[in-house]
Amino acid sequence: MSDPIRIGNCSGFYGDRLSAFREMLEGGREEGQSLDYLTGDYLAELTMLILGKDTFKDPSLGYARTFAKQAEDALGLALEQGVKVVVNAGGVNPRGLADKLREVATGLGLDPRIAHVEGDDIRGQVADLGLLHETYGNPLTANAYLGAFGIASALTHGADLVVTGRVTDASVVVGPAIAHFGWTPESYDALAGAVVAGHIIECGTQATGGNFSGFLDLIEAGAIKDGEPLGFPIAELAEDGSMVITKHAGTGGAVTVDTVTAQLVYEIQTTKYLNPDVTVDLTSLRLEQDGDDRVSVTGVTGSAPPEQLKVCLNYFAGFRNSAEFVVTGLNADAKVEWIKAQVEAALGPEGTDAARPAKVDWSGVRTVQPDADTEEGASMLLRVTAFDPDADKVGKGLTAPIIELALGSYPGFSVTRMPGPGTAYGVYSPAYIPRSSVAHTVVHHDGTTEVIADPVTADAPIDPTEGLRPSPFPAPTDTLTRRIPLGTFVHGRSGDKGGDANIGLWVKNDGHPKYAERVTWLTKFMSRRRVRELVPEAKDLDIEVYVLPNLGGVNVVIYGLLDEGVAATARFDPQAKGLAEWVRSRLVNIEGNVL
Repeated sequence: MSDPIRIGNCSGFYGDRLSAFREMLEGGREEGQSLDYLTGDYLAELTMLILGKDTFKDPSLGYARTFAKQAEDALGLALEQGVKVVVNAGGVNPRGLADKLREVATGLGLDPRIAHVEGDDIRGQVADLGLLHETYGNPLTANAYLGAFGIASALTHGADLVVTGRVTDASVVVGPAIAHFGWTPESYDALAGAVVAGHIIECGTQATGGNFSGFLDLIEAGAIKDGEPLGFPIAELAEDGSMVITKHAGTGGAVTVDTVTAQLVYEIQTTKYLNPDVTVDLTSLRLEQDGDDRVSVTGVTGSAPPEQLKVCLNYFAGFRNSAEFVVTGLNADAKVEWIKAQVEAALGPEGTDAARPAKVDWSGVRTVQPDADTEEGASMLLRVTAFDPDADKVGKGLTAPIIELALGSYPGFSVTRMPGPGTAYGVYSPAYIPRSSVAHTVVHHDGTTEVIADPVTADAPIDPTEGLRPSPFPAPTDTLTRRIPLGTFVHGRSGDKGGDANIGLWVKNDGHPKYAERVTWLTKFMSRRRVRELVPEAKDLDIEVYVLPNLGGVNVVIYGLLDEGVAATARFDPQAKGLAEWVRSRLVNIEGNVL
């Protein structure tokens, strides 16, 4: 059996720490710290929309330009160390980024072998595939999520650097593993392990303590220090698909069972994690602390991949604009009702005034703090957001009536900023298409091309009810309860999947003697009804609760909470990043026998 390979990550999103590319290479100079591969994830649904807009300004763009800067800074160091680099920074124009990188390399006096993967862009096929939107028409971007075998082929053919478009986030890790270990498309368990490794490290420092609900514990332990950046994660991946998640010694943050769990439950849906190369059973894996900043992940099993490929569609939907009113002091509810009535009257009744924006949303109202010792504490923000295909209706059509009210409305009238013109926004929509409609293509470093064959897929569709409640744990006995925050012993991580939101909740791995009882309680407690109590905004939405017994928790999916995606929702937390923290802060009745 081959020795494990060390795969590092240097980017979790377009805009992540630029210096991380060099940091990960320099950190590998210590004995036993060297990397075999360095990967970067730059893409999200919203990023594809942003990059698609870039191509309208300049067709040669459409890629993550920050990666070209990172390559200019440290590509020479990667070549010197023999570290292969795989990134999905190509966005909607991987060929364009590959050309740009050759230009950068030439300027540095370097001659790397650069390959790229394409074929994910299906904009020319949307009509034939039935992907025209009934309201928005042609999508601005349309990209199928490709797998990892194209990346693997590019590496096997000698590439030093592989650039892709819209592959799955985990594919940039799976591809190097396939190339190194020689896995076949039927190596399901090994592939599933690599997908899990990719999912854990894909979001960079989220696996080492970033956005972690237990950050206070890490501060107390000295793992998080004032001003010190968190280290990026590394997967030491074995031939059988097992792994150890770690980071470079001496870097900030920590790798613990809980920080790894936090990333495992991030932006997932059912207990089956679907990838183009394999279907991963998330209930199969096991985590164990394997030393300081080392967590082992074992037991991952996989099965044949799904029959269809997922597609990310972004449609131009129109224009949006918003204004925020500051409401201070006494009679806040009455002040809110007055300004809402004034603005609504100025815009005209729904469906009767052609000048009124197509959609107008108001934020919720909260009670201001009584007898506050600061003016800000005695104030609240009230936000109005308007959407319309016509930029003028959300520009002056919205802002002019608001400004006109400045001297004739509630006492203390003010806005946080002068409202300006509307901005374009898009709507995200997922779709599923036959694999045969996509030509997964590798352009090798020597200019030759190769089309990657489709794998054998599952005969039957995935059962979306698999992994749903009831819990596998026995019900706790009746006992006295205390009303305290859910987050007293429960960690959480939440995020967006298009218009849906997920919340992963799991019991802290802190060695508490009643850990098992706490897991039993949590998995019984978190039902659809309970989710609606904790998140009242979801009371009319579809909800599923999936049990993840080996992780000691559950994954909650709230369908439609984010409307039509991050760019089209009026929620103040459009990507549901704080949703889990809100849920953890809610007071619940917790049985005394688990405290």
